[in-house]
Amino acid sequence: MSPQSGDRTRWPAGRATLGKLVALAMLAPFAAIGLVKGAAAYVKPSAADIEAEAIEIAARPITSFSRVTSDTRFGKLEFRGGLVLTSSSRNFGGWSGLLLDDAGRNLVAVSDAGAWMTARIGYDSLRRPIAIENARLGSLKALSSKSLRKNRDRDAEALALESGSVDKGQILVAFEGNHRIGRYRVDGAGLSKPLGYLTMPSELKGSRKRDGLEALTVVRGGRVKGALVAIAESYKDSSGNHTGWIWPAIGGTPQRFHLADLGEFNITDAASLDNGDLIVLERRFRWLEGVKMRIRRIAAGELRPGAKITGEVLLEADMSYEIDNMEGLAVHTDEKGRMVLTVVSDDNFNSLLQRTLLLQFTLPSDTPGEARAAR
Repeated sequence: MSPQSGDRTRWPAGRATLGKLVALAMLAPFAAIGLVKGAAAYVKPSAADIEAEAIEIAARPITSFSRVTSDTRFGKLEFRGGLVLTSSSRNFGGWSGLLLDDAGRNLVAVSDAGAWMTARIGYDSLRRPIAIENARLGSLKALSSKSLRKNRDRDAEALALESGSVDKGQILVAFEGNHRIGRYRVDGAGLSKPLGYLTMPSELKGSRKRDGLEALTVVRGGRVKGALVAIAESYKDSSGNHTGWIWPAIGGTPQRFHLADLGEFNITDAASLDNGDLIVLERRFRWLEGVKMRIRRIAAGELRPGAKITGEVLLEADMSYEIDNMEGLAVHTDEKGRMVLTVVSDDNFNSLLQRTLLLQFTLPSDTPGEARAAR
């Protein structure tokens, strides 16, 4: 069972002890290097000088989400499968934003080192991910078509599909450090130079790096259908609630809303469903407990300017599960109409001690409020 917030269900003593030992063993390397941004210094490669190129990605299957049980259901989600991804490319890693097509096959990702990647997910007959194929990697550009060289300019953190598809369409990329949201074309050649930038929330001007936008999505239904929604990693109001913004018309003036802080997690990504519900990915790091991941859902009826939202916790997991620094989230539906959540981790380019993980979960059909997902 996933350790949900407020869950009073107790593991048997032997299982709990084993889980704690696993978590403590996993914690040591993270304590040495600092998992989250700002915890310790690490060196990111510069993608500034790379040309778009094909890369090879090795994928090792993850067959069990839990390190201590054989369970398949965790919280309100079922584990579908996962991959540990590695590549000889020095620019592979740091993946912080993710988009998938409607079938969950073609993907676009961006890294906090200023790189983009396109690829295709391969599945087995049970629809478990088994490979990453046809991968290409390139550098994000400035308006001048030159590569982004300064760290504060190239820290891409989130993606949203504005129109078309991930194969040929228009996407939005959120950056922190130099806080901005850029509009790009995407096609078989990768990402274009930015076509322009959106109006940013005035509160973020001159704010800290970690106050930047980490979650970005275009709402697919409900009362604010077509609006852009962004949520900051750790920018909070006077009551300690997370701050998000809604652009009712993309390119217009953003309006604030707030998301309740449950247990001091940071926001790392978001994705929209067809009915306007949002799925929000969160992460928490503490030196004495390691990293945690949480997935929350916001009902479409709650999302509006000025709102304070709590949402519903779907899953919460600690280091006794196969997680890392989970930062990217995408949603699609499979051929049976089931909603599939895909999350990817930012390894901070510490490939010796951290991992790039791609995990998939299904929301069972007996879960109230399930709706078909959209890009």
